Amino acid sequence: MKLTLTNIKELKRNIDNLLTKRVCNYVIDRWSDYDDKKHIFTDVLDHGCQSGIVGELIYYTDTVRFYKQYRQEINELLYDLMNGTGLYAPSELFGSRWDKEDPLAQDTYNQNLLA
Repeated sequence: MKLTLTNIKELKRNIDNLLTKRVCNYVIDRWSDYDDKKHIFTDVLDHGCQSGIVGELIYYTDTVRFYKQYRQEINELLYDLMNGTGLYAPSELFGSRWDKEDPLAQDTYNQNLLA
């Protein structure tokens, strides 16, 4: 799919996944801020939410609420990523950033990381 505003809006209309709809809303809201539209995504991937690039996901209270709201979708993405990479523990994906004493992401630190 080509990255166009029309395609993003169509994806949002045709998908049931609430997390994908939320991401589509983010992209639509930021569309005019970027000359090179792929940077809407790469800025988040390169710098993470803690950089302030996603203003509504800076503080733990915000990221934990986001994680809890989209827990099922995030866990499905995590499962798909682990399955696709052949890694079978979040600590293998996140390295030292993952709190191994909280393997099920019950506490805020790992929830923040997953958000």
